[in-house]
Amino acid sequence: MTFLNKHKNWFVVFASVINYVFIAYFLERTSFEILLLCWIFLFGCFYYLVKNQSFSFKYLVGISILFKLIFLFATPSLSQDFYRFIWDGRMIFEGLNPYLSKPETFIKSNQFILNDAKTLYDGMGILNGSHFTNYPPIHQFGFLIAALFANKSIFGSILVLRILIILADVGILFIGKKLLERLHLPNYSIFWYALNPFIIIEMTGNLHFEPVMLFFLTLSFYKLQQQKWILGAIFMGCAISVKLIPLLFLPLLLRWFTSTKSEYNSNKSTNFLSFLKKIDIRKLTMFYIIIVGVVVLLFTPFLSQNLIANYTKSVGLWFTTFEFNASFYYLFREIGYLITGYNEISIIGKITALCTVVFILILGFFRRNNTIENLFISMLFSISFYYFFSSTVHPWYVATPLLLCIFTKYRFPIYWSFVVILSYHAYSNSTWNENLFLVAFQYILLFFFIIYDSKKQFVNI
Repeated sequence: MTFLNKHKNWFVVFASVINYVFIAYFLERTSFEILLLCWIFLFGCFYYLVKNQSFSFKYLVGISILFKLIFLFATPSLSQDFYRFIWDGRMIFEGLNPYLSKPETFIKSNQFILNDAKTLYDGMGILNGSHFTNYPPIHQFGFLIAALFANKSIFGSILVLRILIILADVGILFIGKKLLERLHLPNYSIFWYALNPFIIIEMTGNLHFEPVMLFFLTLSFYKLQQQKWILGAIFMGCAISVKLIPLLFLPLLLRWFTSTKSEYNSNKSTNFLSFLKKIDIRKLTMFYIIIVGVVVLLFTPFLSQNLIANYTKSVGLWFTTFEFNASFYYLFREIGYLITGYNEISIIGKITALCTVVFILILGFFRRNNTIENLFISMLFSISFYYFFSSTVHPWYVATPLLLCIFTKYRFPIYWSFVVILSYHAYSNSTWNENLFLVAFQYILLFFFIIYDSKKQFVNI
């Protein structure tokens, strides 16, 4: 047996480390072909480590943390959003409300009220700097922590933000392991998330806060599984206060609160009126009230006359203005061009949003979501449906369906986290143009795998 065969597992780890170091400190954003090669190689190593289970659980925990720590001192090269994060945090640090003004307002009037204001504005770009912030309060609190520790250093702020994200991912790893064990699923499944190169590069590397939201979301459902629904509601409110996306899941919890849960037979179809009678209205109402209360409480320090108008205006841009890496939306857009000759995003965006709401309500009312297993499946398909019909699907959005699939038998989001790298081709040129052939190729591959995955599971969705 050769030396390589004896130490193959550690060779895979070492080769991954080399690739992560290169991506963190040497890769240029425009070098798409090099990024793609590194991405494919890292996914091969990742698949080998998780599938073969050659290391103990503790070793894989250590390896996943090691891979993330590689990025600790790196400045993100694949995303510029962190400049806006630092801007918002320093606004709060200076006693200013980040929801009430746009960065461009200060720059154009030569009011450099923040440290590194011009550098931050130039870094975030004109598009980001010309809109009100849309980050909820706990997200903003993370930005404030960075300002508290490093108000005069962009590098220091990056370091603090990255530590927060790594800590959140560690929390997901351990809470996720406990939840998997309670569901009698292999605890190794958590590494489809924790060791995934997409998570390591896109979250730890690019400083997106999805892990913080997913930590609270995982903790919420862990508490719901323990029948501690008050704590579940509190943590759900915290998750929404990081990213608004968990709002989509609230209608799916209707069947969770049934007054005769022990007598409810999920294997038998039930009359809709009978279902309504079984709902524990008191618990369900209190659950939603607590969630709303937590969100409102966390927004309280930022309350002002213009907060709601500015915030809704900013969020509305994702449905009426922005376009990136979409699937069905791009087809609808082309149909709109053929019919009217114009980009009908404002109409299409509202229609697709309405379709998403209807789809989720149908799952909430008619699917048996009274078990945590069924609930996770409904959540997975709800978020996937939403993204498939959205006009904007940034790569980091895939983190949510990726984590959700860990608690089901479905695995298509893992494949999604692999093919989403094709969207980065848009950044390989100075004019930021999407290659619609690559976008179509990405989704065709994904939809074929979804069909294969669904047939394989024989689950009635």
